[in-house]
Amino acid sequence: MTTNSDYAYPSVIVDTQWLADHLHDPNVRIVEVDTSPELYQNAHIPGSVFWNIFTDLLLPDFKINLDAIAFAKLMARSGITNDTTVVAYGNYPGIGGWIFWLLKVFGHDNVRVLNGGYQKWKSENHPLATELSKFPTTDYQPQAPDHSLRVLHPEVETAIHQQERILLDVRTIQEYNGEWFFNQPPKANERTGHIPGAVHLEHILTLNEDGTFKSFAELKNLYTSQGITPDKEIFPYCAIGGRSGYTWFVLKYLLGYPNVRNYDGSWNEWSRLIDSSAHGKC
Repeated sequence: MTTNSDYAYPSVIVDTQWLADHLHDPNVRIVEVDTSPELYQNAHIPGSVFWNIFTDLLLPDFKINLDAIAFAKLMARSGITNDTTVVAYGNYPGIGGWIFWLLKVFGHDNVRVLNGGYQKWKSENHPLATELSKFPTTDYQPQAPDHSLRVLHPEVETAIHQQERILLDVRTIQEYNGEWFFNQPPKANERTGHIPGAVHLEHILTLNEDGTFKSFAELKNLYTSQGITPDKEIFPYCAIGGRSGYTWFVLKYLLGYPNVRNYDGSWNEWSRLIDSSAHGKC
């Protein structure tokens, strides 16, 4: 599916030409994931269905919805069966990798990430559509979440300053330094900063200017230069678990790191735990 065979699992990404050749494949369902339906309604890849991050994937407190029944309903109304190959993309860097992690948590085997996402697709003048995609509802069978792909707060707290474990902050430098809470200056009662001892490496550094993944060699150098090596256990985190889910995908499936788990609670959870032993600009 991709010409870059250097990645640990090259079949997990597809390029724009592969997708163009499979637009009408009944066994492939394309999913666009964004924060607003307006982007999707303006122009999207033909045949793609839309998932709203805030209403389809997150709970009101911005935690990722890991309820198996809710997930199965989302897949069913998207025309996806347990055997469908899902190709994920979005308008923002890293969304496809996050969706890959989410579907793997729920045991969906056939997931692919569109290399370059919407940016690459549009730049190459591939067809775009404005009409909404509708498919017959399926009978999707839910599976219990695989919590082995996650790391929870107590284990993150015990990992602080442990040499064999790395807490990897993949947010912007403004978030890491405590200037922002998520993507803006903090409001009342919003605590900023980072987990003590966390290494900072923003997730978009893994991408080329055209939105495609950097090469295996470039990615390997990017992480190892910061001491993020395959012999360590890596716990990426961000604001709400999306960018860190993407980083999990890059480390585990493109580089082949064996011990990576996503702290999906991320700063959204950590900053609100008053009894946590560690907060702020440490």
